[in-house]
Amino acid sequence: MRPSGRDLSEMRAVSIETSVTKHAEGSCMIRIGDTHVLCTATLEDRVPPFIKGSGLGWVTAEYGMLPRSTTSRMRREATAGKQGGRTVEIQRLIGRSLRAGVDRVALGERQITVDCDVIQADGGTRCASITGGWIALRLAVNKLMKAGDVTSDPLLDPVAAVSCGIYAGQPVLDLDYPEDSVAGVDGNFIMTGSGQLIEVQMSAEGATFSRDQMDELMGLAEKGVTELVAAQKAATGA
Repeated sequence: MRPSGRDLSEMRAVSIETSVTKHAEGSCMIRIGDTHVLCTATLEDRVPPFIKGSGLGWVTAEYGMLPRSTTSRMRREATAGKQGGRTVEIQRLIGRSLRAGVDRVALGERQITVDCDVIQADGGTRCASITGGWIALRLAVNKLMKAGDVTSDPLLDPVAAVSCGIYAGQPVLDLDYPEDSVAGVDGNFIMTGSGQLIEVQMSAEGATFSRDQMDELMGLAEKGVTELVAAQKAATGA
């Protein structure tokens, strides 16, 4: 039934390569099916002015799509002189999702910026960015711990995200673009490794959905996040 031939509850193939850039304190290339995202984490001994002097750390994120990450060339946002609303919304989502798994007191008064650059898009880029972003964050924090710059691990729990939706009347896990573009209902589920919800974004895209269907999607999301967290731990040695 699915264009890819996958079962309703089957994730796309997940591949994670770590330490893919020379300069970033943490980096990975995450591939979820044909969606490929480069994630890097940068450590800085500064924080935004609104928390300066508080002793709290900060995790933030930036997100972007390369011009040929899609079927036709996208114009670089830099040439337009500003970021689009979708970009701003997604990078705020990534930042607050990752912060939910961080003990900002243990991190200390420093900032980690996670950059997520979409190399190739085939649906679920924000979810791949969050999942890969946590890996880059984990690797950067490992360097802090190895250097003795933090006394306890500031990462409380892995953070991962997956999309679920109703395609051709059936709840499905991990939508690719052919499904996402015509899905009656589309949702993004961000969760911790222990199964706690961070954020759920769900909307009807031409068809309403019931409470029972939402519960089915939640069950699929839990399965998907469990698999993604296992992949994160395998990639980072956690």
